[in-house]
Amino acid sequence: MNKLYYISQGVTPEEHIQNIEKVCKAGVKWIQLRLKDVEPIVYLHTAMRCRDVCDKYEAILIVNDNIVVAKAAQADGVHLGLDDENVQEARAILGDNAIIGGTANTYSDCKKQIEAGVDYLGIGPYKYTDTKKNLSPILGIEGYQDIIRGLKNEDVAIPIYAIGGITPDDISSLLSLGITGVAVSGMLTNQETTRAIVEQVV
Repeated sequence: MNKLYYISQGVTPEEHIQNIEKVCKAGVKWIQLRLKDVEPIVYLHTAMRCRDVCDKYEAILIVNDNIVVAKAAQADGVHLGLDDENVQEARAILGDNAIIGGTANTYSDCKKQIEAGVDYLGIGPYKYTDTKKNLSPILGIEGYQDIIRGLKNEDVAIPIYAIGGITPDDISSLLSLGITGVAVSGMLTNQETTRAIVEQVV
């Protein structure tokens, strides 16, 4: 798994595609298409175009929230929130080789997602972010330390991505905790320094 995981951003589906291509071109190999409040057919059409972009740059494509779109677009997997579709259902539809990620905010959330069978955890938010409505309580470094300590105490090993308001200055301290990487959106979207940031981390 890569240290940088890009979560798409844009006002329109077209902007999402443009931003995904930009970060792929800069060297990011893990992409999550995250479209909110769009018709299913628009989500599917956008996901299929993103599949082509990710294939061009040999990047992994994860679809946020929608198992059916992930399946139809031949995505590599799906990312599910705590209130989204069932992990077991996703596994049954997408198959054993699909990558299924799960959102978590607390140690209890992590346990729930791990027991459900996710392949990785997106834990956050690290700081305030305006890319997500109904933001969960902010964790900060101490929150991640507590969760990681709890998982280690139970001898549970799973890839972990920190998410939520992360800036380039935060990355080294987060990675020093032993997590797999950081999931970012605004840090790479519409930035002139995208390639430099990617090279710094990857």
